[in-house]
Amino acid sequence: MCDRIGCTHFPNLRTLDFTGTAAASSRRRFLKGAAAATTVTMAMGPGLMGSAQAAAGVKSTHGTGFCNLNLFLAHSRQYAKAEGVELAFINTPTFAEQVTFLGMGQVDIGLMPYTSFMALYDAGAPVKIVAGGGVEGCAIVAQPGLDSPQKLKGKTLGTFQLDTLEVMPYDYLKKHGIPFKDVKVRYMGNTPEAVEAFKAGALDWICTIEPYASALVNDVKGAVMLTNGVDLYGKGYTDCVLAARASLIKDNPKALKAIIKGMMQAQLDAETGTETVLKELVGKYYKTSLENAKIAQGKQPAIVDARSQTDFILQRVESVMEMGYIKKKPGRDAIDWTLLEEVIKENGDLYGKLKFKSA
Repeated sequence: MCDRIGCTHFPNLRTLDFTGTAAASSRRRFLKGAAAATTVTMAMGPGLMGSAQAAAGVKSTHGTGFCNLNLFLAHSRQYAKAEGVELAFINTPTFAEQVTFLGMGQVDIGLMPYTSFMALYDAGAPVKIVAGGGVEGCAIVAQPGLDSPQKLKGKTLGTFQLDTLEVMPYDYLKKHGIPFKDVKVRYMGNTPEAVEAFKAGALDWICTIEPYASALVNDVKGAVMLTNGVDLYGKGYTDCVLAARASLIKDNPKALKAIIKGMMQAQLDAETGTETVLKELVGKYYKTSLENAKIAQGKQPAIVDARSQTDFILQRVESVMEMGYIKKKPGRDAIDWTLLEEVIKENGDLYGKLKFKSA
């Protein structure tokens, strides 16, 4: 459940200079244009801020979905603090700003759909995928009677631009020989808005995430789930990834490794004590019920070791290019598992206990 929030249209990343001499000017223009995007460091627990000066800080965007679970728990429990690293969240009002803040260097790391990362990378941002986020959990749900891909022609799709939730319908239609231009696309502002629009009949079909997909099938009589993505992409397909600034990888790999290790510990905690973890995160990080949280966590587990998904991520670039979002196909150098592999090697006991992993 890598939740989507914010504006309906993604910004033109190519208009921003991420690395050149005009980068500072581009950053100011972006921040000025996003007037509502006040940057706020998320409040730490009692006693943490008092020792912050002694710890190196790593700033991250603050998403809302279940692909963030490992990062949220690592923040809640400040697992990296033992190694002198403090994880701080920077709040942004929209998903578009979450992505752009990473590109502009306002944050060091961020969890995002791999499609958004590819656009950021293609635009010249010095970023790399360094670890995994959520897997599976995406689904296409259609109104009663729309029980085949052929019946979707001319119908209105609700989705999010430059997102895995837009690429999935594109791939679904392509698999069945239907051009994407044969359907109407409505870009939504956020997931709850999209869900309510579907319930009201304003959308004929929707690509969304759990637990909303299952809830719609239960709540809208006759609604049909056309795919949960497994038939398209295979079991364990990636939705979101952890991306990092190249400067952090180069200048402070120890801090990034501490964050990855903390996420790995969080994954183990979630796998072995699910209810305890969700009770800690629901309300503080997730604005949903505990029951919905259990559904989401079960259908989109957060997995740190995404090495087995390398080819999948790069292959999906074909669809992103066909849709016109990127001009050049990113190479294998867009993904760097080096620090992840070092963490795995250095923490064999922890890694060995994980239920979900590549090896």
